[in-house]
Amino acid sequence: MKKLLVILLALVMVFAFAACGGSSEPADEGEEPAAAVDLNGMTLDEIVAMAQEEGDVQSVGMPDEWADWGSLWQYMSDNYGITHADVDMSSAEELQMFVTEGENGTKDIGDVGYAFTSQVIDEDLTQGYKTSYWDSVPDWAKGEDGKWMVAYTGATTFLVNTDLIEGDAPTSWADIKNGTYKVAIGDINGGNAQGAIIASNFALGGDLTNLDPAIEFWTEMAKAGRINSLDIVQQNFETGEVPVGVVWSFTGIPYSKNITNYKMVANVPTDGAILNGYASVINKYAPHPAAAALTREVMFSDEGQTFLANAGGVPTRTDVQIEGYDPSAYANAIPMTDPTAYAAACEELVTRWSEEVLPLINE
Repeated sequence: MKKLLVILLALVMVFAFAACGGSSEPADEGEEPAAAVDLNGMTLDEIVAMAQEEGDVQSVGMPDEWADWGSLWQYMSDNYGITHADVDMSSAEELQMFVTEGENGTKDIGDVGYAFTSQVIDEDLTQGYKTSYWDSVPDWAKGEDGKWMVAYTGATTFLVNTDLIEGDAPTSWADIKNGTYKVAIGDINGGNAQGAIIASNFALGGDLTNLDPAIEFWTEMAKAGRINSLDIVQQNFETGEVPVGVVWSFTGIPYSKNITNYKMVANVPTDGAILNGYASVINKYAPHPAAAALTREVMFSDEGQTFLANAGGVPTRTDVQIEGYDPSAYANAIPMTDPTAYAAACEELVTRWSEEVLPLINE
């Protein structure tokens, strides 16, 4: 009788568990849950409605002053009532946060250097959203299913505080080489520093497969004590701690306008500049996926592309017309359109910089 009661009780528990939606089979170990929504399967109206319901978007590496993201965030607030906060960090740090947090993600969208798009795909860190402007975006500027998309590019730019240097502001890498001032390029793990070094490499006769000219140049700069290790954020230019920095046009031009206590000049080098972009990436485990998708949608809209152009960026869309926008200043910049080759060059230069240049800076 006792055995019968135990069997009956066990059966009751099994049926009760099944009625509650339980399963007697455990989930496969290591199996990742799918993204909560299929953004590409939703209409724009559905994305807008869901985004407004979410009411917030959390970004990384997209502060107000970078490429004038401030106008984008204000547009999101004014038109959709969506609030926003950003944590500024390098491209490598953004993707590491996506990895570390995993399915407990706290951030929705980031902006990473073109060289990091291969990592995005290889490590399956993002979810796709193509936007309604997909067909007017060139192939080099978009990843599979919209897992990354480049909304803008920028040209290598010298941002110079003419009040704090002797002589004229440099307009070429030759001027930099012959000068006496310190030069800042930012964190070597970030897209800005990597782009600056590669631009100097082209000026000195190198290419993506031969980085020797740049390494030799920056080694000499380090030996001469002419590398400024401070970051290339606006505050450091504003305080005068960075008199000369190599930045992208979409930060150099806004910084030169925003800083009023010094006379600032932004010049695209005549002997070596690259045209390179940053890609928006939507976290695979974004807590507000629709708001992230809507953010990207606005980036590629006429309004979003205008914000970027006015900030010194080069709009990616091939069909957008922007009043007063003149891309001739970037005509001689060499476009980077092969993310794999660019990523390989960046990986090599980070290693060589750490081994050959960095120890000289710290001496």
